[in-house]
Amino acid sequence: MADYFLDSSALGKYYHVEVGTAEVDRLLKEPGSRYFISRLTVIEVQSVFASKVRRGIITEADFQLLRRRFLADVTRRQFLVVRMTGWHYQEAERLIRKHGPSRSLRTLDALQLSVALDLRNRGILDHFVCADKNLCAIAQVEGLSVINPQQP
Repeated sequence: MADYFLDSSALGKYYHVEVGTAEVDRLLKEPGSRYFISRLTVIEVQSVFASKVRRGIITEADFQLLRRRFLADVTRRQFLVVRMTGWHYQEAERLIRKHGPSRSLRTLDALQLSVALDLRNRGILDHFVCADKNLCAIAQVEGLSVINPQQP
């Protein structure tokens, strides 16, 4: 029983089979665990699905199906959506100032990480789940326990 924050790079694997899907599926089957996502993830995951259509990986019909499935999971609270506040944006700025000059820390990744750090600071996060190697490294520097489903 643990509390997880899932970044979009990991959560997308739950809806479309690819490297890391088995690990994400395993985590999401843990009895009594909670799974947090940011409000940003609700938009980002749909963008991930749209990108798969543009790249010819899935069809438009698949996109609509995956999107409906994801939004139904959000509605039934399989994923607890964390509202983003001004603090998250300030923390994202701090992260970019600290890590941006030496690592490639993108804006949306900094926002996702700021939400995870907030959850950790409130004592309700055990693991940050992310499939972006660079973001995983930064999250570890920030003191998070990281699970990369592509490297279980």
